[in-house]
Amino acid sequence: MAISPNDLFTSGQILTAQECNQFPFGIVALNTNTSSSAGITAEALQITSTSFTALANRYYKITYFEPDVSVNVPTVDYVFARIRLTNISGAIQQSGTAEISAQRSAINLQLIKTFTAGTVTICGTLTAATGTIVSNRGADKVSYISVEDMGPA
Repeated sequence: MAISPNDLFTSGQILTAQECNQFPFGIVALNTNTSSSAGITAEALQITSTSFTALANRYYKITYFEPDVSVNVPTVDYVFARIRLTNISGAIQQSGTAEISAQRSAINLQLIKTFTAGTVTICGTLTAATGTIVSNRGADKVSYISVEDMGPA
């Protein structure tokens, strides 16, 4: 592990800036979607691009969550979820597969990585291996992509 975790503090010690910078910074970007998408056959953008300013040498956890994906045409075998840089044609950062066949399923895709310093833009996409899928969303079924700063690399 490259992280140099904070030690236990004792009474009278002074908390330094360097020690504070070793703590995670929390959520640095979040984008949500409550509008359903029907008839997905080709890879389609589900969570529009969200940007954050990355700091060099820090870990970031990206989470893409779809609460309810269902089959529109029952020939679907697998659904592919992807986290991409920039937009739907950007570099794939993480790819996951869910088998939903005749059921409904939630999809949760995560990635932990470092980025070079500067603006990073990410998005989430879905596609069916065969057939057609539906991403069911609403006020109580929120799809999202979030970025959390996890601390120094």
